Amino acid sequence: MPYSLTVKKTEGKPGQVYYPLQLNTVPLPTPGPNEFLIKLSAAALNHRDLFIRQHLYPGISFSNPLFADGYGVVTSLGASCSPASQSLLHKPVLLNPTRGWASAPEGPEDLAREFCILGASAGTEVGTGQEWVAVGEDEVVAAPEHLSAPEGAALPLVGVTAWRALVGKSGGNAEPGRNLLVTGIGGGVAVMVLLFAVARGCRVFVTSGDGAKIERAVGMGAAGGVNYREAGWEKKLKGMLPPERPYLDAVIDGAGGEVVSKTVRLLKPGGVISCYGMTVGPKMDWVIQATLQNVELKGTTMGSKREFREMVEFVREHKIRPVLSRVVKGLDNLEGIDSLFEDMKAGRQFGKLVIEIDSEADSSSKL
Repeated sequence: MPYSLTVKKTEGKPGQVYYPLQLNTVPLPTPGPNEFLIKLSAAALNHRDLFIRQHLYPGISFSNPLFADGYGVVTSLGASCSPASQSLLHKPVLLNPTRGWASAPEGPEDLAREFCILGASAGTEVGTGQEWVAVGEDEVVAAPEHLSAPEGAALPLVGVTAWRALVGKSGGNAEPGRNLLVTGIGGGVAVMVLLFAVARGCRVFVTSGDGAKIERAVGMGAAGGVNYREAGWEKKLKGMLPPERPYLDAVIDGAGGEVVSKTVRLLKPGGVISCYGMTVGPKMDWVIQATLQNVELKGTTMGSKREFREMVEFVREHKIRPVLSRVVKGLDNLEGIDSLFEDMKAGRQFGKLVIEIDSEADSSSKL
């Protein structure tokens, strides 16, 4: 019987507990009307999965499979699938990592009742930590042909989050020649923001607490970077800005903390801070200089189905490859999967942490 991977409930307070992984055998799903049956080839971790194991995320399910990111092959169709969907039979696809957000630019149409993210969620039974899954035909897109299975699995959630933070929320600053700062390079979303911004012709600067990560980002097209552990890093960054445009147009931030006070003197009047996460802490200081500079702070998270499709098409057009930090093989390889979580806890990763479920997938040889 097929495997699925869940978390096992144990006693403990949020932030102190660490739920163990549990491997299960489950029946092979049957696709219903307008559904695909998909044999999953690879899945990827997000910080959300670590938060789930620490009980720091709402709406946790201990029976539904983990993980939001998945790449697989459509093996059969349920009744009434559209002609366009039928063309995806035996083709690799990516799963839309969210539910309940169709296209509204402001946010999910019904956040309270319908919006959720795949994986160990009480809002949907679907998670990509399993060998087979049945999903609606409108919840998948054709995988870009240049991607391997692990690369494809690395894309969905960080891709749509990065796309919205950069393109949808930066105030029109995702344009050629604009100066952008991407904080916390190394995390999956930050790396995707860098790749998207470079492909769009932006001049990108990065921060990290690890010099090797900054060097790697420069090798991927960043114009420079600074170590945020160094006092006065914002002054060093100011010296890197080009004379013809000596300011930042936007900051794409996943850290929070002191990002406003550190960057306000570098941002142009009306510059934008697009914040998709707050890994430093759940609060951010707002300083009077930001008000006087007309700086805009915009919160953003995940993205709509429309933005997901736009993002995947951009990846296809520009032949962008998500960066893989490490891949382990086998959904039953609990020790290996646990080691990916340890990488994430320690902040060792640069790019995505991936589980190759089906090592025999046709596309795996591309990696």
